Amino acid sequence: MHSSAIVTHGLRSQKIQGDPYLKVRLTSQIVAALGMRHVQEVMVLPMQQLTPMPNKPACLLGLTNRRGQVVWVVDLARMLGLRVLPANLQQHNTAIVQVGKMLLALAVHQVEEIVWLQPEVIQPAPGQVAPDLLPYLQGCWVQSQQVGLVLDIAAIAQSQILHGD
Repeated sequence: MHSSAIVTHGLRSQKIQGDPYLKVRLTSQIVAALGMRHVQEVMVLPMQQLTPMPNKPACLLGLTNRRGQVVWVVDLARMLGLRVLPANLQQHNTAIVQVGKMLLALAVHQVEEIVWLQPEVIQPAPGQVAPDLLPYLQGCWVQSQQVGLVLDIAAIAQSQILHGD
């Protein structure tokens, strides 16, 4: 109990600038940032809590129950045309995001940390971005000589892939 109070106090005393983002790995090489204003929680989802649904796009891994609500689990890297999560996983690392009343569990390779990005460090996407990724990209940022993708969670939630039949 005291440690969380110390952490909270420490964060308040620092002059943090910018907006908070959840830093995740879509693949072992590709880093992305998800705006914390949409992130509800991070959780590890055991495979036995996932119900696959037939006749849906491959990026929709299935449904899960989160506190009495049914939530789609989306392989985010696959949706963005980057790669596929391994089939032999026993669990998924997920970020639960909410846009309006819609909840989604975004399955990612790894959840890393919260980063603070100032708007001016977010640059336009480079010209060689994959076409599947472009509609969901707000921009990029460079950190420690690594380029990270800043994803638009609202665009992901409104995607035709999730709403089309």
